[in-house]
Amino acid sequence: MTVNEQLLAYAEQLFAPEDAALHEIRALPEREGLPDIAVSPDEGKILAVLLTAIGARRVLEIGTLAGYSGVWMARALSAGGMLTTIEADPKHAAAARRAFERAGVAHRVQLIEGRALEVLPTLRPGYDAVFVDADKEPLEQYYRQAMRLLRRGGLLLCDNAFFNGRVTDPRDTAADVEGVRAFNRLAASDARLAAAVIPVRDGLVVGVKVAE
Repeated sequence: MTVNEQLLAYAEQLFAPEDAALHEIRALPEREGLPDIAVSPDEGKILAVLLTAIGARRVLEIGTLAGYSGVWMARALSAGGMLTTIEADPKHAAAARRAFERAGVAHRVQLIEGRALEVLPTLRPGYDAVFVDADKEPLEQYYRQAMRLLRRGGLLLCDNAFFNGRVTDPRDTAADVEGVRAFNRLAASDARLAAAVIPVRDGLVVGVKVAE
């Protein structure tokens, strides 16, 4: 049976209900003119479950936007855990800070404003998970930095593996599409990573770093 929107809505309502804070954050794009590209509630819950499964305490997010996925992940951290999230756009970063306060997770979030390709080389390895949900053209560089920063046994997570179906169109050679394809190829072929794609919404790459 094909999973249709009705079944997706059923699963989302049952397994990923939003509280008032999450609902409010997801409404921010329309209210404040932000890009409407945050993960869906069911994706947020999957991220939370995966982090809970490994007892994650130190998590990195590349691409904060308004903080929706960050709230799901910050809430899933073990005691004393910290989410470090990187955002280049000051408007998005300001919205995210308000969201983290509203959701009661500001004390476990470090938001770094700046370009990810400049920030990532300054970070020290040892992260339990890295979630990539940022601009697509530099995804290959994000992949290499994420693998450097992940501990063995850590999770590599990346949204938009299908990129609205564009990855399967050979005529589409736009830089952002090629970036998604490059990330997917690396995740699928890297001997250091055991990876698969969860076909939820626009596709979520999930990998475990099995070797240095």
